[in-house]
Amino acid sequence: MEDYHKPDQQTLQALKDTANRLRINSIKATTAAGSGHPTSCCSAAEIMSVLFFHTMKYKPQDPKNPNNDRFILSKGHAAPILYAAWAEAGFIHDSELLNLRKIDSILEGHPVPKQAFTDVATGSLGQGLGAACGMAYNGKYFDKSSFRVYCVLGDGELSEGSVWEAMAFAGLYKLDNLVAILDVNRLGQSDPAPLQHHVDIYQKRCEAFGWHAIVVDGHSVEELCKAFGQAKHHPTAIIAKTFKGKGITGIEDKENWHGKPLPKNMAEQVIQEIDDKIQSKKRLSPALPQEDVPIVNIRNVKMPSPPNYKLGEKFATRKAYGLALAKLGHACDRVVALDGDTKNSTFSELFKKEHPNRFIECYIAEQNMVSVAVGCAARDRNIVFASTFATFFTRAFDQIRMAAISESNINLCGSHCGVSIGEDGPSQMGLEDICMFRVVPNSTVFYPSDAVSTEKAVELAANTKGICFIRTSRPENTVIYGSNEEFHIGQAKVVFKSKDDQVTVIGAGVTLHEALAAAEQLKKEKIGIRVIDPFTIKPLDKKTILENARATKGRIITVEDHYYEGGIGEAVSAAVVGEPGITVTRLAVSHIPRSGKPAELLRMFGIDKDAIIQAVKGAVSKSRNAE
Repeated sequence: MEDYHKPDQQTLQALKDTANRLRINSIKATTAAGSGHPTSCCSAAEIMSVLFFHTMKYKPQDPKNPNNDRFILSKGHAAPILYAAWAEAGFIHDSELLNLRKIDSILEGHPVPKQAFTDVATGSLGQGLGAACGMAYNGKYFDKSSFRVYCVLGDGELSEGSVWEAMAFAGLYKLDNLVAILDVNRLGQSDPAPLQHHVDIYQKRCEAFGWHAIVVDGHSVEELCKAFGQAKHHPTAIIAKTFKGKGITGIEDKENWHGKPLPKNMAEQVIQEIDDKIQSKKRLSPALPQEDVPIVNIRNVKMPSPPNYKLGEKFATRKAYGLALAKLGHACDRVVALDGDTKNSTFSELFKKEHPNRFIECYIAEQNMVSVAVGCAARDRNIVFASTFATFFTRAFDQIRMAAISESNINLCGSHCGVSIGEDGPSQMGLEDICMFRVVPNSTVFYPSDAVSTEKAVELAANTKGICFIRTSRPENTVIYGSNEEFHIGQAKVVFKSKDDQVTVIGAGVTLHEALAAAEQLKKEKIGIRVIDPFTIKPLDKKTILENARATKGRIITVEDHYYEGGIGEAVSAAVVGEPGITVTRLAVSHIPRSGKPAELLRMFGIDKDAIIQAVKGAVSKSRNAE
């Protein structure tokens, strides 16, 4: 960054005037809406003015331009001042600001991606900086471009551990294109923030995480200009001492005004007071960005060759995931992989070995890993895969939920699912993950059962919008599909059948192989069963399931290495509800498991071959007795 040149008096005054216009528009919008957070906006007015009209380089009529500097408002409740800034820049009409929070306006209560200038949805606090880290990592190491990333955080959200995961990540990877602005306005929602105005403590904390930290008067446009003008070889934290409700007489720095709009008569008086301070109506224009971002195309990425497995060989799906990802990396140089220090278990290390510059080690910080993935994937810059044990994604559920609201396209792979991991015990077993990912809007849940279908799942996920989850297993299972087998989202496979089948059994992963073993055994006893591999649990292939259930006297048995709640059994039950003559029997993990050998645990929880045989015989004899 060029050496700092102090702006002239005219520019400084224009920035002050702009800050006050942003204040006025935030107050007008929230009063018109009858809800919102005007005091949180007012503390950030000078920060936003200097950022948008002095520091950041962007094209105001083209907010999504890949060359633009990036901006994330992590304190998403201050959305009205973000909207006011874009109105000041000329992208939104001032009149639209008065439609804040209305059902037919894009200006929602917190930033969402239907606004062209919003890359990631915020509002669940503590998540903006992680996404900013992903954008900055992409800019520095993948795009190798000059755009910078700015993130405004509130002091209340600095109590979130995810903020400090992001601080550690940025410090470690020396993201010198990243600037975090801490709006230290002292007051939280119901109480003062724990450190109130002890900006020196914030400074020490930021420095301890490897950041260059500068304390400024957050209401001095000159100090802000100077702070933003300092170039360092580390990420920069600007710790801005501000006052909540700055400029609002009688409310500035007072408790109990969080999230409360000003009553109309009070608002009019305050607006007049602030307007009297404005010396010029002249609007500033931002500097334009350098055009140095490479053009990328991440659509329609295909594997360079078909799967290379032999029918009948034993192979763990977790290892097949690593091999597939490494292979996909050769098809497109924008495929990137993240992991949380489990790469030798998830096998993402196979990708790292072949594409070391496109692998991001996020260490044991799964919340931040998901946020970094969202940032890396923003503006369609990369195809992002992130992996860890399936069960450890549960601690990042809020980040996954917000990724869906952000309309992000990220692919998450959870290995070590179910009791079949064996001796490690319940803390390591993913038994809630299908439930968790099924509930995420617009998600796709893949549950491949062999190496071939795993490779196909990776390829399909890379080309599918929304949140994709791939569930992989630890045990080695038999390859059951040929390398030319075609797979589609929402299309199940019938993997075992005869003309006199009595029951349809649906399994996935390890339980599909138990079902196939049960089918072979039952065949010897002259009992035919049909076995279905759903491939995707969401969307589920209702048509195939119903056709086969009707061909097997309406009897369905589901068997899964997952808890009963929210898993395959419930997905199938929901798909067939109201269909006459269909019964569903569910086999699943019924309580918290323990350590043991995989086979012992499958037997203990009644999801192995013998349990399936027993359930089939039970279903057949029940209907014979009924007859």
